[in-house]
Amino acid sequence: MGIFKRLRDLTMGSINDLLDKAEDPVKMLNQFLRDMEEDILEAETSVAKQIAIEKKFKQQYDESEELVAKRTEQALKALEQGNEDLARRALEDKKEQQARCNQFKEQYDISKKNADQLRGQLSEMKDEFTKMKNKKELLIARAETAKAQKQINQAMSGFGTDNGAKGFDRMSAKVLQMEAEAQASGELRDSSRTLDDELDQLDKSGGVEDELAVLKAQLAARKQQQ
Repeated sequence: MGIFKRLRDLTMGSINDLLDKAEDPVKMLNQFLRDMEEDILEAETSVAKQIAIEKKFKQQYDESEELVAKRTEQALKALEQGNEDLARRALEDKKEQQARCNQFKEQYDISKKNADQLRGQLSEMKDEFTKMKNKKELLIARAETAKAQKQINQAMSGFGTDNGAKGFDRMSAKVLQMEAEAQASGELRDSSRTLDDELDQLDKSGGVEDELAVLKAQLAARKQQQ
């Protein structure tokens, strides 16, 4: 029956294949449960109809069985009253009623068997639905863990390489270049000094020496006076 296809799918493990293809396992799991609920409602309707058929045949069988017993009693009563013809007609009708009773009994047995089978399948669906509901939270937790692990692995696979490492290498090279340029500019400045610059520097240093010599002479003169 089509209403039990969902149950067969789940018990055969196809839920795992569907989850592998799902973009959002959480949404898919919720959809599975909604689909199962719809299937269960459909199955309950079918079971209810079959039970109604079973009860109808059961009622017809019980009524025909009672009528057979009634015709037997009526035939016996007619004989007691000396009415053999009436007794004979009662027994003839009893025979017809017995044939109908047998038919109702056969139909009732078949309908009861079908109803019992559907009851069992419905019970199995409900049990499976309960298991899936209990399993849903675990599957969702596993899905979220796997998703987080995948994101971390992807981040770690590029960590310290490619863009980051290349960026650091570029900055290191740039700093070295800046240092080299600074050193070169200093050397260039020293090499560009003129003769006048050097002579001026000598004059500056010579003036200090002259002043120092004057101070020494003054100090020597003080000592002699003492």
